[in-house]
Amino acid sequence: MPVTEATGSVARARFVSGSLLRHVCVMAGTGAIGLIAVFAVDLINLFYISLLGEKETAAAVGFAGVVGFFHASLCIGLTIGIAAVVSRTVGAGRTEDARRIGTSSLVLMAALSVVVGTGTAFFLHPALHALGAQGETARLAQRYLSVTVHTLPLLGVGMATSALLRSVGDARRSMTVTLAAAFVTAVLDPILIFGFGLGLDGAAISAVVSRTVLAAIGLHGVMVKHRMLGRFDASRLAGDARALGTVAGPAVLTNLATPVGAAFVTHAVAQFGPSAVAGAATIDRLTPVAFGLVYALSGAVGPILAQNLGAGQYKRVQEGLRDSLLFMVASVAVAWLVLALGQGVLIRAFSADGLAAELISLFCSWLAASFFFAGGLFVANASFNNLGHPLLSTGFNWGRATLGTIPFAWWGSHYGAAGVLIGQAVGSSIFGLLAVVVAFRLAAKLARQQAPDAAPAPVLDAPVAPTSAHAEAAALATPQPAAAVTRTAASASAP
Repeated sequence: MPVTEATGSVARARFVSGSLLRHVCVMAGTGAIGLIAVFAVDLINLFYISLLGEKETAAAVGFAGVVGFFHASLCIGLTIGIAAVVSRTVGAGRTEDARRIGTSSLVLMAALSVVVGTGTAFFLHPALHALGAQGETARLAQRYLSVTVHTLPLLGVGMATSALLRSVGDARRSMTVTLAAAFVTAVLDPILIFGFGLGLDGAAISAVVSRTVLAAIGLHGVMVKHRMLGRFDASRLAGDARALGTVAGPAVLTNLATPVGAAFVTHAVAQFGPSAVAGAATIDRLTPVAFGLVYALSGAVGPILAQNLGAGQYKRVQEGLRDSLLFMVASVAVAWLVLALGQGVLIRAFSADGLAAELISLFCSWLAASFFFAGGLFVANASFNNLGHPLLSTGFNWGRATLGTIPFAWWGSHYGAAGVLIGQAVGSSIFGLLAVVVAFRLAAKLARQQAPDAAPAPVLDAPVAPTSAHAEAAALATPQPAAAVTRTAASASAP
């Protein structure tokens, strides 16, 4: 829980009162701007690379993006744990615990991302070969990744600080962190790629600088503006790691399901040539930008539900889930309309032709509608994260990535590259719909636990006496015995 700059007093949990729909709109809206900024970095890179007119280079960016997707999913999973645990601690009024956990979370994020990022460098060639990359395309992808994989700690720390800011309701500063990084990329890309003639190497250098800016601004917001970090206590690190692990562990496992499915789709599309891979790569980078509001819901809904759960306001948890789904439906409808009307502009902007253009047109006209169901899965996962049913989130995500992707994409591959994408959309829609049904049932069950005449929990600036919900929050946010750690966790979907 932060200390305000003006008075030094403890900031209150702001989501336990007021309009839930407004909270969802503000958190998702500002979160989307920041999230779009993160993915806009990749989209901007692909845009400038496509201007070179080399299909092999564009395809290399696509293959590299799949590897980067695994890295980003790891970081997102960890940030979900950070946001959920810190938000619950904030809702329960435990200031010093929130600060200590914030510090421990950054240390753990940095350590894990160093191991994963640098470790990936030793397996780039076999990984790219398994994805279907060959010849010049594989060589270019490996060259790009050999630079960017070592900067994963910068990306992880930047995303972790953004999650900490969201956990205390500072959506604007959280947005600024990622927005600044995207701005750096937009400025540096044309200078390095074209001005200095560095091509794909210039895009890699731009990504390194962008991630450095991301981490620097995030740390400034957390350490200087909010003073959210406490003194690092090595003796408590293991306990904090267990507390975060109850949420982040399954979240990482769940989020890794999405890139696993994406890897299979990339492999299936690769058999149709570099043009098909370039088209699929364009769609992959366009999707989180076009549906940024939907992707942002996973991170935005979590703190809202968590604070209300920590304050014992169960009915507001149910209402928050409902309002989040309404927001998602409206967001997808608008994005689909814009894509359908602007598909010609997009195809020309990315210099797409032949099969690449056909795939982009198919997505903008029809497949974008599948996000009504994918968005439902994002919201459902956020509720599973914070309502103590993480295995459901893990099951749905892995189900979508395996049973909902592999057989459908394999079947579709018999009808060409378009069939692969259609099969993927159909399978994921089935699991998205099922997840929404289960999430509503769990929220309704929780709401029935609150007495009809129970007064809402007060919003206090000082720690409050634990209710049963506070006790549950505390159990998640404090060190637990090993046996208890296996009982609960959280996870969410990401792009």
